[in-house]
Amino acid sequence: MKNFIRTDLKLSLCGLNCSLCTMKLDNYCPGCGGGAGNPGCTIARCSLQHQSIDYCFQCKEYPCSKYNDIEQYDSFITHRNQLKDMLKAQAVGIEKYHLELNEKAQILRWLLKNYNDGRRKTFFCIAINLLELEDIRMVIEKIKTEIPSNDMSIKEKALIAVTIFQALADERNIILKLYKKPSKK
Repeated sequence: MKNFIRTDLKLSLCGLNCSLCTMKLDNYCPGCGGGAGNPGCTIARCSLQHQSIDYCFQCKEYPCSKYNDIEQYDSFITHRNQLKDMLKAQAVGIEKYHLELNEKAQILRWLLKNYNDGRRKTFFCIAINLLELEDIRMVIEKIKTEIPSNDMSIKEKALIAVTIFQALADERNIILKLYKKPSKK
């Protein structure tokens, strides 16, 4: 998108956690997390009309109508904490929010390296996005104590890790699946 440049490639303009996105992890990002913006993104175009703000919460019109039902459906990344994460970044400041996001991204990379059997990337991305950092740390400690390092196949280790994440998510009433928009018939 002409004249649209993002320097923060960890947190999107609209509040998505780019560092925890499957597209970003695969080095392909069609949105503002790629730096140049997605020409189809109405929020990126809106930013250009509002002094090229870095985050929507910096706009005096935030939250505007573009945020109506924004968390109802997901794309390739979960949108469910989008407004909550934006409020958190605004409240604690971008630098402090980045510290938490960096730790989550580091944990996600570790999970993908050690517990992804080729079918768990989206699950782990969603879990790390939706769960609080303290809960994630607790799950990781449990994974480290319950899964022997070399005595199991990657598939067995992945299944146990997913089961531990799922149990905590169930306790917190968090659904670890993308909410896809129903197709028009």
